[in-house]
Amino acid sequence: MNLIRRNPSPPSTFHPGAMDDAFGRMVEGMFNDMFAPFARAGAWAGEGMAAPRLDVTENDTAYEVQAELPGVKKEDVKVSVDGQRVTIEAECQQANEQRQGEQVVYSERSTRRYQRSFTLPSEVDDGNAAARLEDGVLMLTLPKRQGGGARRLTVS
Repeated sequence: MNLIRRNPSPPSTFHPGAMDDAFGRMVEGMFNDMFAPFARAGAWAGEGMAAPRLDVTENDTAYEVQAELPGVKKEDVKVSVDGQRVTIEAECQQANEQRQGEQVVYSERSTRRYQRSFTLPSEVDDGNAAARLEDGVLMLTLPKRQGGGARRLTVS
């Protein structure tokens, strides 16, 4: 029997469904891998939908997200922000090019779709959000919406 020691996080930083929950990521990854062939009707072994791996960090003013999207071109990426909800969609099409005099004997390259949706702890200012794709990694800068917190009232 293998024992896995978990480092308990301080109670003040616990959020149900937090991105830094290693056990939650492991379970999510198992279900994604197990059910990927059934993700859409007609999917076969070389085709399907995958959830890109994410790194999410937070500072005082923004969230920084890095998502792995290997082989995807920037024009094939869609990012939508709705309040606290962020959705990333991408498609990678790798067609086999046949040159004159060549014949494809075997090919495992096909279309792959990526989709991932997650909720952040606070709302995002989508008007100032930025996205860039470098070397197969999508980098999002999602500023926190100002004025969403508590407002102090003066007592008269």
